[in-house]
Amino acid sequence: MTDESARILVVDDDVDICHNLTDILSDLGYHVDLAHDGHSALKLLHQSRYDVALLDYKMPGMDGLTLYREIRKRHAGTVALLVTAYASSATAEAALSAGAWKVVAKPVDFGALLQFVEQAIHQPLLLVVDDDRDLCANLWDLFRDQGYRVGLAHDVSEASEQILDSRHRIVLIDMRIPGATGSDVFRMVRETDPRARTILITGYRAEMDPLIDQMVAEGADAVCYKPFDMPQLLAKLGELARPHAEEAGQNPG
Repeated sequence: MTDESARILVVDDDVDICHNLTDILSDLGYHVDLAHDGHSALKLLHQSRYDVALLDYKMPGMDGLTLYREIRKRHAGTVALLVTAYASSATAEAALSAGAWKVVAKPVDFGALLQFVEQAIHQPLLLVVDDDRDLCANLWDLFRDQGYRVGLAHDVSEASEQILDSRHRIVLIDMRIPGATGSDVFRMVRETDPRARTILITGYRAEMDPLIDQMVAEGADAVCYKPFDMPQLLAKLGELARPHAEEAGQNPG
């Protein structure tokens, strides 16, 4: 089932491939933007957030892998598929290590590529709101390995922008972030998208428990304390993602 609200970025210096992909994806109901080089793509990224990026690996000026690293810095929740005529084990290893989801060989099998796009779009979208960048990077790797798309926000401004711009299945909220408290972000989520599930996270259990109890009474779905019990956290994510995943006919993993 096509999600007509999904946004896809196509970047390839081959004009014919760009237009063919754009025509096919647009006919399926996706919103598609295209660029023929990395610098033009970065300009588009200042204006829009994309669910999926289809990136040519070898382009003049900026290759697709370098471009994806820039996309990930700006919009960590974008799923990247690297399309290349130079597929090799080294190319695939570099792309996957950088966080790209798939490497697709040219000439493109459009049927297989469209299946990948649909699968990527239906991966449950999480948002992690925490000012600890190292922790966020580790959680991004862990959750991506489990089949989730993962957005990151390090302060209340970034959190507000992403909450308003995208529909998230689950939002993980640190109780202490610059410019706000976890309760501020929690209420922002509840007002903007009441269907989103919320997990409160903190390393200050004794100090935060009274506020956490209040937020749980207001509808927060779960609490996880740092340092995390990772199997427990992943189990909770799977539990909270499952009802929405079943509605979409997908499995979160």
